[in-house]
Amino acid sequence: MQGVCVWFVFLSAVVCFAQQVWYPHEGGLLKYRVQIRFGEEPDTMPDGWKFGRVSAVAVDASGNVYTFQRGPKAEPIVVFSPDGKYLRSWGKGLFGNPHGIRIDKQGHVWTTDTGYHLVMEFTSDGKLLRTWGAKGKSGATQDTFYRPTDVGFLPNGDFFVTDGYGNSRVVKFSQDGKYLMEWGKRGTGPGEFDLPHAIVVDSRQNLYISDRENNRIQVFDANGKFLRQWTHLGATQGMDINAKDELWIVTHRDKGENIAYDTLAGRIMRIDTASGKILGSMESPGHWLALGRNGDIFIGSLTGNVFRWYPGWSTGLRENEPGVVAPR
Repeated sequence: MQGVCVWFVFLSAVVCFAQQVWYPHEGGLLKYRVQIRFGEEPDTMPDGWKFGRVSAVAVDASGNVYTFQRGPKAEPIVVFSPDGKYLRSWGKGLFGNPHGIRIDKQGHVWTTDTGYHLVMEFTSDGKLLRTWGAKGKSGATQDTFYRPTDVGFLPNGDFFVTDGYGNSRVVKFSQDGKYLMEWGKRGTGPGEFDLPHAIVVDSRQNLYISDRENNRIQVFDANGKFLRQWTHLGATQGMDINAKDELWIVTHRDKGENIAYDTLAGRIMRIDTASGKILGSMESPGHWLALGRNGDIFIGSLTGNVFRWYPGWSTGLRENEPGVVAPR
């Protein structure tokens, strides 16, 4: 939209005020459609089940979708087929406050719990394999966390925990679960954090960490060396990256907007990892983002929804017209 004219008749004078009424879609509008109640329409969950606040979502190699939710009317982890059919669930009584969920290359399911200060690893059918942290006890030692938020993986099985709401640090562990190193403290300088909220790792073993309350994403190597930062992407909530190093985020313009709107008014963006350039965007609420098959994007939203965004929206514009970005 270019603007609007508002006409007033006052003392025989007619005045036209033109103003900009819509912000542009950074990088161009992404061509996607949305299924706003994935997993609930059609509803194949057990009778009476319903999502509460959906904190996170992850997708396994078969395209199955793992939701991590906080409501009392369903189990915390509910698993669906790619088309939204209920498959299985687990976790009742295990979590204090569900936060993040990831799936590693073995198909194991990892969770972060900001209520009990735990990181947990499960099989795909819910068998608990390993736990890090001390249940209900916050700390900043080699074996405690303070409201950890997310987990990221290296190809060799080493992993990182963003820790988190309380400690503002990143902790690295070996594949067998032993503490290796950590970095970070509360602050605004390189390598410092004000809520490291999400982490993903690219094919070059670079770490992209959402430093949410500092309104930036910081990039590190696998040993915690600061490489660069992006300060133009707002208060990033969730991130995911695929094998082609295509980075996707769900974000807000700043931390104030996130707090005021409780994850509403967000945007999904596709980011070029070399430059940080925004390659396309579209509006969506959201706290967590996971990439699925065939270009699907799943959003875990604290509104109590799982949004499935899928390619296929047609504007009537040609593929190469300005303002329209085809999904990749």
